[in-house]
Amino acid sequence: MWYAIIAEDNENSLELRKVTRPAHLQRLEALRDEGRLLIAGPHPAIDNSDPGPAGFTGSLVVAEFDSLDAAQDWANHDPYLDAGVYARVTVKPFNKVLP
Repeated sequence: MWYAIIAEDNENSLELRKVTRPAHLQRLEALRDEGRLLIAGPHPAIDNSDPGPAGFTGSLVVAEFDSLDAAQDWANHDPYLDAGVYARVTVKPFNKVLP
C-alpha cells in the first residue's frame, strides 16, 4: 500500500537540510530503485521552486510499504529527523486515484 509521509520543518532548518541532504536523498533513491517511490519533495517556504534563504517548511514522500508500521519505522529513521530538520512527521495510508 502507498503511505504519505508528511514532515514539518523546525524553523531556521535550511543549513541543517543542506548538510543532511545527501543522506536523506540516498534513502529516497533506494526506494526509487526498488520501484516503491511515487513522489518526494520539499515544500518551499515561499511561492517559488527555489526559495533561496527562505528555505522550506517541510517535505512530502509518498512511497509503498508493507504496512503502516513499516512506513512509520522508515520515517522514524530519516536523517532529517535525526538532524533536527523535522519538527514532526505524520504517516498516513494513501490511496492513489489519479493519474
